[in-house]
Amino acid sequence: MEIDTDKIDDAVLALLWLTLHNERCAWKGFDWDVTDRLHRKGLIADPVNKAKSLVLTDEGLQRSEELFRALFTRPTP
Repeated sequence: MEIDTDKIDDAVLALLWLTLHNERCAWKGFDWDVTDRLHRKGLIADPVNKAKSLVLTDEGLQRSEELFRALFTRPTP
């Protein structure tokens, strides 16, 4: 089975929106490989630090909300 890491990254980014606090911070409870890829894509600040949360960039914040709505909400009738 070949894993599509871009789809995993999208799902994690969407879930980061679910745990937002302080406007653009989210709890970093996800796999380090995923957060490293999100950082390389410019969607989050460098996750390697002692903080328990990470910071989404402007692009990451916007994209995380879009993905959350696309993946986890029902269409309105």
